[in-house]
Amino acid sequence: MVARTQTSAAGVLALLSDPEPLLKQHALKALVPLVPQFWAEISEHVALIESLYESSDLPKEARDSAALLASKVYYFLGEYDEALSFALGAGPAFEAESRVFGSEEYIETVVSKAIDKYVELRSDESTDASKKIDKRLQDIIEGILRRCIKDGEHKQAIGIALESHRLDLISHIYNINKDVTLLSYAMDSVLDTNFSLSYRDQVLNFLLPMFPPLESKGPHVYAVTRLLVTLSDPALTVPMLTGLVPREKLLAYQLAFDLVEGGGQDFLEAIRIELPEGDSNTKETYDKLRQILAGQESVKLYLQFLKMNNKVDMLILNNTRDVLESRSSVYHTALTLQNAFMHSGTASDIFLRENLTWLSKANNWAKFSATAGLGVIHKGHFEEGMTILGPYLPSGDGNQAQRNQAHEIQGAQYSEGGSLYALGLVNAGCGIGRDVEGYLRDKLKIATNEVVQHGAALGLGVAGMGGKNEQSYDNLKEALYTDSAVAGETAGYGMGLIMLGTADGRCADEMLAYARETQHEKIIRGLAVGLAFLYYGRQEQADDMVTMLLAEKDPILRYGGVYTVALAYAGTSNNGAIRKLLHVAVSDTSDDVRRAAVTSLAFVLFKNPGQVPRIVQLLSESYNPHVRCGATLALGIACAGTGLQDAVDILEPMTKDPVDFVRQGAFVALGMVLVQQSEASSPSMSSTRSLYAKIVADKHEDPMARFGAALGQGLIDAGGRNVTISLQSRAGSRNTSAIVGMVLFCQFWYWYPLAHCACLAFEPTAIIGLNGDLKTPKFEFISNAKPSLFAYPPPTKPPTKESVGKVATAVLSTTAKAKARERTKEKEKAAATANGDAMETDGKSEPKVEARGDVEMKVDEPSHSVLPAGDISPITSTVSNLPEASKSEGKAPESKKRKSEPSFEKLPNFSRVIPAQLAHVTFPAEGRFQPVRPVSTRTPKTTKGKASTASAVKTPSLVPLGVTSERYAGGGGILILIDQSPDEPAEYIEAELPAPVPPVAAAVSPAPAATVPAPSGPHIALDEDAPEADPPESFEYSFDDDKD
Repeated sequence: MVARTQTSAAGVLALLSDPEPLLKQHALKALVPLVPQFWAEISEHVALIESLYESSDLPKEARDSAALLASKVYYFLGEYDEALSFALGAGPAFEAESRVFGSEEYIETVVSKAIDKYVELRSDESTDASKKIDKRLQDIIEGILRRCIKDGEHKQAIGIALESHRLDLISHIYNINKDVTLLSYAMDSVLDTNFSLSYRDQVLNFLLPMFPPLESKGPHVYAVTRLLVTLSDPALTVPMLTGLVPREKLLAYQLAFDLVEGGGQDFLEAIRIELPEGDSNTKETYDKLRQILAGQESVKLYLQFLKMNNKVDMLILNNTRDVLESRSSVYHTALTLQNAFMHSGTASDIFLRENLTWLSKANNWAKFSATAGLGVIHKGHFEEGMTILGPYLPSGDGNQAQRNQAHEIQGAQYSEGGSLYALGLVNAGCGIGRDVEGYLRDKLKIATNEVVQHGAALGLGVAGMGGKNEQSYDNLKEALYTDSAVAGETAGYGMGLIMLGTADGRCADEMLAYARETQHEKIIRGLAVGLAFLYYGRQEQADDMVTMLLAEKDPILRYGGVYTVALAYAGTSNNGAIRKLLHVAVSDTSDDVRRAAVTSLAFVLFKNPGQVPRIVQLLSESYNPHVRCGATLALGIACAGTGLQDAVDILEPMTKDPVDFVRQGAFVALGMVLVQQSEASSPSMSSTRSLYAKIVADKHEDPMARFGAALGQGLIDAGGRNVTISLQSRAGSRNTSAIVGMVLFCQFWYWYPLAHCACLAFEPTAIIGLNGDLKTPKFEFISNAKPSLFAYPPPTKPPTKESVGKVATAVLSTTAKAKARERTKEKEKAAATANGDAMETDGKSEPKVEARGDVEMKVDEPSHSVLPAGDISPITSTVSNLPEASKSEGKAPESKKRKSEPSFEKLPNFSRVIPAQLAHVTFPAEGRFQPVRPVSTRTPKTTKGKASTASAVKTPSLVPLGVTSERYAGGGGILILIDQSPDEPAEYIEAELPAPVPPVAAAVSPAPAATVPAPSGPHIALDEDAPEADPPESFEYSFDDDKD
C-alpha cells in the first residue's frame, strides 16, 4: 500500500484551537517539520502560535515548540529579526532542531543573524551596551564559541571575538595551546579588515604583550615588526630593542633593519633619540642600532646591490631613441622617463653620456624633466647628491655675478628647477633633519623665478615627506601665497607632503580656504591632492573632510576628495570606502573625478590584488573612456609586480582601445603588472615586450599611446631589472613613500614631470646578508625552483643585416609535377637504351615510381632550394615527410637538454630574489651562515637543497596566478646572519663596486673623462643653443673619479 502524501496542514492547525492542552502540544510538535512545505498556510495562524508561546497554561516544553514554530515561519517569511527573537525563546527546542536533517539552512541563517546582532550590540560605543544584550543571545554565542574551540576552529572563534570586541576570548583561546600563529592571525585580521582606527590600536596594544619574547629564527618576528611599525610608538619599540641587546644582539640589528623598511622617518628618529647610550659592553651595539635606524645603511646596501646587478638592456633605449622624434617635447620626455626608470638607483648615466646631442635638444619643461631624471638615476646617493647635481643647482648668494650670468643663459631656470626637484628625489626617505632640507628651504626662499620655486617646492616636499617641519610648511605657504600657478601647484603638493598623515585642522583649513579663493586650476589641484596627503592613513577621522570635499561644486576639489578617500583608507579594503568610490565613479559629472575614483580603488585594495580585476572588469568596458583609463591604472597599481593573469587578460584588449589615452594607460599598467616576471612565469611577457617595440616604432600611432608604451618599457625593466613596484613593506605594513609616489605619478595626466615620483615605489628585490659586524660575507643559498622560472629576461638581440640575394621564383605544384614526369620519362628512355632486355620489367614497375615521384616532389632539390629564400608555395605549405628527416638531425636530443634543466640553483650574496621566489629560498643546514629570522613569511615547500620532487618545481609556477599581496609580504631584504664558525676567517664582498658599463661604450665613455675638465659654473648641456663642442662637459661630475 502506497502512503498518501500530505497536501495540507489544515487538520493539524485545527488542533491548535482545541481546548485540550495535550492536543495543542501535539499539534505544535507536529507542525515544526511541516513548516518547509506548508509555511504559507501556517503563517496565517502565526498570531495564534505566538499567543500559545506566551500562554501560561502550557508546559515549558510546549511553549518552546511554539517559539521554534514561530521562528521557522518568520524565517520563511524573510523576517530574520523576528525569527531570531523567537529562536532565542525556543531554548532547548532550538538546540534539538540543529540536529534534525534538513534544518541546516535555517539553523545557519539564525546563528549568523545571532552573531551579527551580538556584534552590533557589542560594538555599540555607549557605556551600557553590554547591559542591553539578551542573556539568551549571550548563551547562544558562548555555545558557538565553545563548539569552535572544541572542534579546533580557533580562527573562527578569534574572528567572532574580534568582531564582538571580546578581547578576553582571544586571551583565553591563546592560553589553551599557546599557538603564536593565532596571535599573528588576530593581528592580520584587525589590520586588514574594516575596524576603526581606535579599536585597531586597542587590539594591537593588547596583543603585543601576549607575543613570546623574540628569539632567533622565531616565526613571529614579522608579526611583531608589523605591529610595532603600525603603532609607531617609540615607548613600545625602545624597550623591545633594549631587551634584545644583552641576549640577542643580532636579532636587535635585524629588528632595526626591518623597522627601517616600513617605519616613518619621524618614528625612526624618535627611536634613535630615546635609545640609551649603553655601558662599556653595549655602547658599540647601540651606536650600530642608531646607524641602522638612520636609514642610510639600508639605502647604501641596496644601492650596492643595484650597481652590482645592473641588467639594463641598452638596445631597448637606443631603439626608442632612434624611432621617437627628439624635437618633440612629449617624445623627449617619454625617453627621459624611460631612461630614468630603467636606471633608477644604479647611478649609471651611460645613456646620457652617449647621447648628449639628443639631450641638448630638450627645451623648457623637457629640460626640467631631463635634469630631474638625474635624481631618479642617482636616487639614494644622498652623500654625493650635491656633488652630482652641483653643476645644475642654483648658485648661492655669495656669487651674485655667477648667478646673474646663469640667468642670462636661455632656459637655465629649467635646469635649476629640475636639479632642485632631483635633489629631493635623491634624498627621498633620508632627508628629514638633514642639511638638504635646510638647503632646499633656503633656495625656495631666495628664488624669484617661478620655475625654480616649482622645483624647490617639489624637492622640499619629497625630501621632507612626513617630517612635520613647521618651518618648511611656512616657507611653502609663502610660495603658495604668491599666487603663481606654476609655483603654487607644487607648493600645495609640498604642504601636504610635509604634514603627511597629521590630519592637522589648522593646515587643512588654510589649504581649503586658499583653494576656494584662487582662480588658478593648477593651484587648486595641488592643494586638493595636498589635503589628501594630510589625511593619509586616518580612516574614519577623514570622513568629515571627505564629505565636505565631495559636496563641493568645483570638480577639482571633488577630485581631491576622491584621493582623500584613497589615502585615508589605503590598504584597508574598507567596504564603505569602496562603495563610495564606485558611486563617484559612475555618478559624478566630471570625467576627471570619475577617472580618479576608479584609479583610487587600487590604493584601497592593493593588499588584495586578486579582487581588483573582478571589481573593475565592468568599469573597463564602460562607454566613458576616462573610466576605462582609470580602470587600467587601478589594475596596474594594485596588481603591480604580481604578474596576475586576470589583470593581464583585461589589459591586453585595452591596448587596442579606440581612444589614445586609454591605450596609454593600458601600456603603463602592463609594465607595472609584469615587472620582474619571466617568460616562464608569465606567458604574456614576450608578447608585451614585442607590442611595446611595435607601438613605439609606429609613426602613425598616436603620441599619447607611444608615450605610454615608452613608459611601460621603462617600468617593466625598472632599476636595472632588479626592483619591483610594491605599495607595502616587507613586514606587511603600508609603504608610505611608495603610496605617496604612486599618487603623484598618477598626476602625470596633468604634469609630466610628476611621473618621476614613481621611483618612490621601486623596491629592490634582493637577499643581502650581513654578519654581526654589519659586513657582507661571501656565502651561497639555494632557490628550490627552476632557474628559468625567476631568471632575468634575455637581452634584446640586435637586428641582423640581411644579405640581398636573388629572390627564388615561385613554382606552382602543377609545374613541379609536370617537370617530375618529364624527368621520369627521361630516366626511362636512358635505362631502355642502356639495357634493352630489362625494358619490359622496368616498364611494369615504373608507374609505381612515377607515383612516388609525384609525392616526393615536395622534398626534391628544386623545391628544397626555394625554402631558404622564404618562398611560399602550395608545395612548401602542405604536409610533407620532412619530420622524418628532422628526427634524424638531432632535434630530440636538444629537447631532452631543455627538459634536463636543474630543479634548483645556488645563488650568492647580493643576488636578485623576487617576491614570488622567496618561499622557495632555503639556507643549507651545513652552511656556515644562517639567517637570524626566517627568509619568508611563507613556509618553503622543500627543506633540502636539491628540489627533486615535482611539487618543488611546479609550485612556483603557480605563484603569479591569483595570489594576494599578503603572501608576498615579508622576507628577503637585508638579513643578519649567524656565523656558525666565528673563529674561521671569512671572505667579504668589497664595499664599493664600479657601476657596470655596457661593453659597447666601454671604449668610448672614459675618453672624454680624461680630457674634459670638471665644470665650474652652471651647465649648458641642456641648452639647445649651446655650441656642439660644449655639451660633453655636462656630465663630467666629480663622482666619476670615485670607485663606484
